[in-house]
Amino acid sequence: MSRLHKVLNAIVWVMIGVLGIYILGYGMKGQSFTKAAYACAKALTGSEGGIRRAAEKTLYPGLAYVAGDRDPSYSFEEFLIRKAAQLFPMYTYLDEREIYETEIESQAAYDILVEGGVHDENEIDERTGEAFDLAEKMEEENLKIIEEQDLVQEDPEGEVPGAQYTAEQLTDFDFLKNNFYIVENNTDISSEVLNGEKLLNKDMRIQTDSGEPQILIYHTHSQEGFVDSVAGDNSTTIVGVGDYLTELLQEDYGYNVIHNRNVYDFIDGELDRNRAYALAEEDVKRILEENPSIEVIIDLHRDGVKEETHLVTEVNGKPTAQFMFFNGLSYSKRNGVIDYLPNPYIEDNLALSLQLKLASEQYYPGLSRRIYLKSLRYNLHLRPKCLLVEAGAQTNTLEEMMNAMEPLAFVLHQVLGGGEIMEE
Repeated sequence: MSRLHKVLNAIVWVMIGVLGIYILGYGMKGQSFTKAAYACAKALTGSEGGIRRAAEKTLYPGLAYVAGDRDPSYSFEEFLIRKAAQLFPMYTYLDEREIYETEIESQAAYDILVEGGVHDENEIDERTGEAFDLAEKMEEENLKIIEEQDLVQEDPEGEVPGAQYTAEQLTDFDFLKNNFYIVENNTDISSEVLNGEKLLNKDMRIQTDSGEPQILIYHTHSQEGFVDSVAGDNSTTIVGVGDYLTELLQEDYGYNVIHNRNVYDFIDGELDRNRAYALAEEDVKRILEENPSIEVIIDLHRDGVKEETHLVTEVNGKPTAQFMFFNGLSYSKRNGVIDYLPNPYIEDNLALSLQLKLASEQYYPGLSRRIYLKSLRYNLHLRPKCLLVEAGAQTNTLEEMMNAMEPLAFVLHQVLGGGEIMEE
């Protein structure tokens, strides 16, 4: 073989290698070439366990994404040609316009395995680089609309201090979506799924008696703290708040509650949320196998907001952190149903959060924020009555958080127990 042929052969193989990395990193996962190359380099040069983690980040989401495309509109050969063509600069402009949304939506499995986030980290504005809280921003934008509408009606007998809604309002899809929900921009919800009549008619009451465990409380992110949390003292973190919620549900309302205080986001002495949801799922499944009577699962978090934001109101004369119910829809606006994150209980999940939201508005108007809808699953597939709660934020005090558990326990009992005092 001549020298020229050898050079050309080397060039061809380099290009094939580059294209391979590109397809794995960008075509399957939605990442840029730089990110893909970095992930591969990290897999080859990282410390023990690096290859496994890089595989989770790069290969699994890609394979899941491809597996979900069961009816491709073009052949595999055309797919390769398209990806090869995208290496050229002429595609840069169009590519950059879609990269943020593409990364979010085609990396759903990656987010579950690696990011492990729900809504406790600020979003980043791609144009300015500034952090902002999306839920907070959307609430602010809609505040004037809410105030202009006559939504709050006083109870004629004065027995209920908060909001009352008509059946017509609660069965109107647009009314529900616009007044009770924040829908993140990479997902959506239809009138078929958000059917007020069906969701409000679902019986969410607990069926098992308190002789067996009924409720499980746990924390995917156990290290979430507050403005006055003490380092190393779990009683001053979200875990301590979960202790108090457990106490209230047991002592005041007679439920049988298991509080799982296990840690999933603190590995080898460092905060690490890379596999928090995966680890939590394994542990929760084990608990459910050991306690099949459990009907309700609550993953208790605190939100993450801008430092100048303080999510607090007053309840019974006490400063009280606001809370927010959260649902994962396993649905991408771009790709539709995320079939590799199945959740047969989405309707039940939505029914529980909506009924709790209405109870909150009825008894504690202004205490609960809008229900947050996101595209992924967040382990809400483990039981029909699965709930994720974002209580307060990092800017709240521990006292404000503890105070919030009292109305939260009350509205939980209104929905789960029908407001009746349960026998111990």
